[in-house]
Amino acid sequence: MSIRNWPVDERPREKLISKGAAALSDAELLAILLRTGTRGHTALDLARTLLKDFLSLRKLLAADQQRLCAHLGMGPARFAALQACTEIARRQLSESMRAGPLLASPKATNEYLAARLRDLEHEVFCCLYLDKRHRLIEFEELFRGTIDGASVHPREVVKQALQRNAAAVIVAHSVARNRMGLMCP
Repeated sequence: MSIRNWPVDERPREKLISKGAAALSDAELLAILLRTGTRGHTALDLARTLLKDFLSLRKLLAADQQRLCAHLGMGPARFAALQACTEIARRQLSESMRAGPLLASPKATNEYLAARLRDLEHEVFCCLYLDKRHRLIEFEELFRGTIDGASVHPREVVKQALQRNAAAVIVAHSVARNRMGLMCP
């Protein structure tokens, strides 16, 4: 049965509008992004199948194009839509973090970096440039490596920090899939 034939208060989009996004399950939110299902299956059926196959929303959104598009009903356009949604969320988080939160503790720094770097498939050496109150001025990925290495040039770190007039710098090295090593000032 098509979602259009469901009672209004059970349809994911209408439920979001009347009760708010927090009232929806992961499958319902995903169904809204997918918009349509496949022959004989609603968007909600497709969303539930994807979540079951990938075991979690996070693993689904981190899947590569080939793996995601191998599922019936998924193609490059839907892969692109999910990647765009993920990047919008990442940028919103980054923007809110830049608006003044302190990165003065290892815990705060680790939470920020985990959100930024958790699903990377390659090594990254990055810097967080902080003002004198340890608020984030800018996050920058200075060097990108392969699966087993990243070349780091200390003079570049110093040069970039001076250009941003940073009072402190936190450097981080992420290894593929959230095995981070942190060095704090």
